[in-house]
Amino acid sequence: MAGGSTGESDGGDTGFALKPWELHGEGREFEKLGRELGKAVGTLEKDLAALGTPWGADQPGSAFAAVYGPAHGELLGGLRALAGQVGRVGAGLHTMAERTTDTDTSTADGFGANTGPAAAVPGAVARPAVYQGPPTTSGTGATPGAAPAVPQDMSV
Repeated sequence: MAGGSTGESDGGDTGFALKPWELHGEGREFEKLGRELGKAVGTLEKDLAALGTPWGADQPGSAFAAVYGPAHGELLGGLRALAGQVGRVGAGLHTMAERTTDTDTSTADGFGANTGPAAAVPGAVARPAVYQGPPTTSGTGATPGAAPAVPQDMSV
């Protein structure tokens, strides 16, 4: 992940960055949209109820009412459920932002928890041995310098 979830991209196109503050902002937007949709559904429900049954009690009106009644309930129920789901997307984005921050913090703390020689120096950040010195460019693994490059042709 280029630059971590809270850092800047290193310019490469091989990673992505999650910014918790942006996830929280989008979460608030989804929650707002869910509330607005819920209000619109409530208004629609009131307006439809205010119409009463203008289709009448004759044969065509009765046929319309037989189809409209169940469809009306399904439509309003579906719209109410959709409003709730949109709001839950916002809550999910908040959870994602919090978990991203927690993961970044615990990962950064994990790198500093090493008890090697650098850890004895106040203010120094201890790093695992594979991170000592600049990363090498010869390996293609996820941990720079941790393993030699694997040959491309594995045939015997």
